Amino acid sequence: MARFVLWGTYCSDALEKRTPFREEHLARLQSLKQQGTLITLGPTEGSTHVFGIFEAQNLSIVRDLIESDVYWKQGIWTNFEVYPWIQAF
Repeated sequence: MARFVLWGTYCSDALEKRTPFREEHLARLQSLKQQGTLITLGPTEGSTHVFGIFEAQNLSIVRDLIESDVYWKQGIWTNFEVYPWIQAF
């Protein structure tokens, strides 16, 4: 398994716009965490950016997980990049 870093952006007024989708989003993240696929994920202060660390077989799987999230589908997340990551410490 490899680790990948997610860095993305939120839409303006993300805190308001995410409200109807938040429960579904958090439940899915909890499931991914229990499976060991999601290491951590969360917003920066002010909810302008999202940061996450995933563990998966390849980059394509991580991109699919992000694009399947309700926040991506509903435009709460507006852009993202995923990079292979080597944890030094």
